[in-house]
Amino acid sequence: MIRLYALACAMLAFFALPTLAQEPLVKITAEIATVTVQTPNGPVEIGREQNPDARLEGDWARVARDCPPFCIQPMTPAPGVTTIGELELLELLTDPAAMVIDSRTRDWFEGGTIPGSVNIPYNEIGDRLAELGCEADFDGWDCSNARKVALFCNGLWCGQSPSAIRVMLSLGYPADKIHYYRGGMQVWRLLGLTVVQP
Repeated sequence: MIRLYALACAMLAFFALPTLAQEPLVKITAEIATVTVQTPNGPVEIGREQNPDARLEGDWARVARDCPPFCIQPMTPAPGVTTIGELELLELLTDPAAMVIDSRTRDWFEGGTIPGSVNIPYNEIGDRLAELGCEADFDGWDCSNARKVALFCNGLWCGQSPSAIRVMLSLGYPADKIHYYRGGMQVWRLLGLTVVQP
């Protein structure tokens, strides 16, 4: 009977192990372990890297880039635009009324992006405002029904999203509907957050 009880306890511990292992040790915040976002390919769970030995590699580990063009960007790319961090970006990713835009060129986007983001390259944004709720009119664009958006690019040294934001503003997009994730892909990767291939 004691052997049977010990065997039952061992089996219970064995089958409970995967459940215990599923709880991430490295969370997004003390209260939030993961966030699920909807993508065209279905839901994706955003979490943080669990390997304590993980390091940035390749281009993401570089600290020196030629300026220009890779110059440190201002905290706010234009008056009225709100600069945000990762937690605010996660909120926007789960808001069906908002759109998160990866404003990098297609080659950068294809190398990995933030789940739930949409690629509208900075050099195409002026022609694609209809995707953001603006309507073409005789004077350019009517953006009175514009969506809340967040733009990002490669990081603190990348000018692609600030350039896109300035184009949007020049075409009438309301500044109070634009958010700028300044940390971009470099900080997102540095924090070990989920990256997907488009």
